[in-house]
Amino acid sequence: MTFSEISAALPQAAVTAIDHLPFPRIASGKVREIFDLGDALLLSATDRLSAFDVVLPDGIPGKGAILTQMSNWWFAQTTGIIQNHLLPDQAGEFKRRGITDRDLQLRSMIVRKLKTVPIECVVRGYLVGSGWSSYQKTGDVCGIKLPAGLRQADRLPEPIFTPTTKAPKGQHDEPINDAQGIAIVGPALYEKVKSVSLALYRAGHDRAKQAGMILADTKFEFGTDAAGNVWLIDEVLTPDSSRYWPAESYAPNQSPPSYDKQFVRDHLLAIKWDQKPPGPRLPADVIVRTQEKYLTALRNLIGP
Repeated sequence: MTFSEISAALPQAAVTAIDHLPFPRIASGKVREIFDLGDALLLSATDRLSAFDVVLPDGIPGKGAILTQMSNWWFAQTTGIIQNHLLPDQAGEFKRRGITDRDLQLRSMIVRKLKTVPIECVVRGYLVGSGWSSYQKTGDVCGIKLPAGLRQADRLPEPIFTPTTKAPKGQHDEPINDAQGIAIVGPALYEKVKSVSLALYRAGHDRAKQAGMILADTKFEFGTDAAGNVWLIDEVLTPDSSRYWPAESYAPNQSPPSYDKQFVRDHLLAIKWDQKPPGPRLPADVIVRTQEKYLTALRNLIGP
């Protein structure tokens, strides 16, 4: 789909719940709902927005569709690196299963049933966020020693793989080093997801650069089938799983503006919310400007 088609189809009000589907719901996350289709899964992204691990009462209209369509675009761009969980011919799959609602189609994907690899595969190309905090304290990130004298948001000499645990809902993911990752998933699978994650980041960084953006860091998830083959799953290289910066305004020694929900986090910090549920309501201008950031990232990548 083109950007114009996607943006024209976005709902006026945020869709924060997906109910009344004739399929069993098997999981509900901060953003996504997962339904069992028997031989496959239906992953549907709501417009819910979380910050500081709390789902806020206000969503961002169309955010789920934007994330899903951006993921679909990236899945198509990265098939030369790794296979992904999308079933071929999504339109045909929707039709065969009686999923005719256009909004639901835009925010959903029908995917293979796979066993999730129990680590989050994070790749960092720039020193920012929790990586910057760790570096200031110890000079390393996830056990990887970095050169002295780096500044906040500096580009790293090489992208680094900094995985985390996959914590249960309501708990925080914890950073792990290579040895801990190997202990969780085994050496062969760990080396596979590490090498693929780094290749995906490099491809994403190069493509984002062509679109006038910097891909600072990102998170991937993987699954395995009964034969042990590895598949790219979940969302990929979206503003919810990645940190994108506008290249034109990038400068080190600061936390650059980004095309994600950092704008919402900044607002919540400014009003001194205690970061405990329930979350506060968002002003209308914050909702509108956050949607604009997601849409800008999508338009930069796929064009008008």
